[in-house]
Amino acid sequence: MCGIAGIIELNREAKPSIGHHLQIMGNLIKHRGPDGKGVWVHDKQFVGFAHQRLSIIDLAVTANQPMTDRNGNWIAYNGEIYNYQELKKEIGDENSFKTNSDTEVILFAYRKWGQDCVKHLRGMFAFALWDEAEQMLFCARDHFGIKPFYFTTIKNNFYFASETKALLPFLDEINTNLEGLKDYLTFQLCLNGKTLFTNINELLPAHVLTIKNGQVQSRRYWEVFYEPDYNHTAAYFKRELEERLHDSIKYHLKSDVPVGAYVSGGLDSSTIASIASDEQQQGDMIGFTGKFASYGAAYDESQYAQDVADMKGFELQTIDITADDFMDNIRKVIYHLDYPVAGPGSFPQFMVSKLAAKSRKVVLGGQGGDEIFGGYTRYLIAYFEQCIKGAIDGTKSSGNFVVTYESIIPNLVALRNYKPMLQEFWRQGIFEPMDRRYFQLVNRAPTLDKEINWNLLEPYSARDSFGKIFNGGNVRKESYFDLMTHFDFKTLLPGLLQVEDRMSMAHGLESRVPLLDRSIVELAATMPADIKFKDGDMKHIFKEIIPPYLPSSIVNRKDKMGFPTPLNQWINGEANDFIKDIFSSEKALSREFIDNRKVVEGLSTESTYGRKIWGLLCLEIWQQEFHDKSQTFKKLIVA
Repeated sequence: MCGIAGIIELNREAKPSIGHHLQIMGNLIKHRGPDGKGVWVHDKQFVGFAHQRLSIIDLAVTANQPMTDRNGNWIAYNGEIYNYQELKKEIGDENSFKTNSDTEVILFAYRKWGQDCVKHLRGMFAFALWDEAEQMLFCARDHFGIKPFYFTTIKNNFYFASETKALLPFLDEINTNLEGLKDYLTFQLCLNGKTLFTNINELLPAHVLTIKNGQVQSRRYWEVFYEPDYNHTAAYFKRELEERLHDSIKYHLKSDVPVGAYVSGGLDSSTIASIASDEQQQGDMIGFTGKFASYGAAYDESQYAQDVADMKGFELQTIDITADDFMDNIRKVIYHLDYPVAGPGSFPQFMVSKLAAKSRKVVLGGQGGDEIFGGYTRYLIAYFEQCIKGAIDGTKSSGNFVVTYESIIPNLVALRNYKPMLQEFWRQGIFEPMDRRYFQLVNRAPTLDKEINWNLLEPYSARDSFGKIFNGGNVRKESYFDLMTHFDFKTLLPGLLQVEDRMSMAHGLESRVPLLDRSIVELAATMPADIKFKDGDMKHIFKEIIPPYLPSSIVNRKDKMGFPTPLNQWINGEANDFIKDIFSSEKALSREFIDNRKVVEGLSTESTYGRKIWGLLCLEIWQQEFHDKSQTFKKLIVA
């Protein structure tokens, strides 16, 4: 796990400052790789890479990067290829390998398969490879976007890096991307490769990018197709899922340093930690969790995590997070995120990662389960409405997925804490087409009617962008469940993976996500919806396989809330002055698109689990940390 950066002059003209600029980029992401650093510059000074290393596999200095295959090709790579040993054997001529690293395997895989090498890689990765013979830069990002890759083109120079902050010194100005801002205000994330920075984009998951003869081109190399398999039984899918889960965890445990695990007390992370502890030697596993003990049981799920640790006999380390921690660290969180995304879970994850990094360099997490198997309560809300509609219309079916009003009733207890969402959802548009109804569930813009000057964000339509993704050609239209989970898989999941990567790498910690294995994702996409979501039971198929691995207190839970953060208690308590000061500075009160006076006026009206203030607070801190300090980044070039 590392940080990468690079520059290529598109006309292949010498760039005398390239070495200095690469050093600057590397320094801005040095937290990602505290174990070593390196820079490579082509003899003709038009292309070069920077690398910051976190040593996980092959700890020897011979595995340092940037790395060459000794035939003129060079690579800067961030990630882990879990099947690198198998690929070595498949490539053949193992005597040609000079290291035991997965980095060198990518170089040799490229020599054997060319750009198709990405189809052979099992793991998480973002890399740039210079092909000397072809005079081409070849870049790639893993299937799900676990590892980041950002880029910009400025004055005929193409820059890339693991984090956008390494690109900021080269921008003429640091400005807000208005389409990205509208996406963020609507979904709390950006769509279609946009970021909140003008002229900075991310390479989309499952895409490669090439630069040859000055031409920048990108293409998708993999897609997940939601094509239900009705020829196999639920028992078959259960057996296959359990086998593939064990296989994935075994691969994700490959490391030359000890591995720990996040344990939130929910199904996903608890299952991963439980199986991983069985696979490891006794005493190797350590679990990490967090709690807000001062705010009652609704903000403290650590007992569930402890139940898993007790059952499996591993150590659990817990951090009690306070309002003072929030005030001391929230600016660091936004700085490391590069731009705000995907809800308040980033702050507690930053704190838990800080704890984990004291005793481990690698942790396993449960990210991806909700998007793959359908774990979000809004899916139940959406289907509940469809059941009512079906009962009224006398149809009770949606294509090949049948869920009746009667069968869904026992699972509605999961909606106990979501009455405000139900009220808002049914306030308008009930029984409209499915895409409009799901947009209503994920759209956060209606709560921002007073604070945002929406006229300045026209004519871009976040709803149109939503529709193109929701109705993608890779998902069959008869399954409402697949349409919803597909949208979140393509949008929310990369946002959550941004959090996963940045909050761990802020502390030089590698986070691995075994549920995001291609074999698991492709299997789940073929499962009929009534197997994944039987009778409205969220993540039904996953729940079917976990009882042997978890205590009953977790298996039978109906009240899992994610990682709730007591921000709205802090707003009206210990952090009130701190938060008001953020919104009330001279610059905060002069923002073009946001009226922060209105934000301050509405602080006390936020609902218990509302996200409006969180989203606006992070946006204002982002502007202060990056826009208001833009000259700090510019000065790095001339320093």
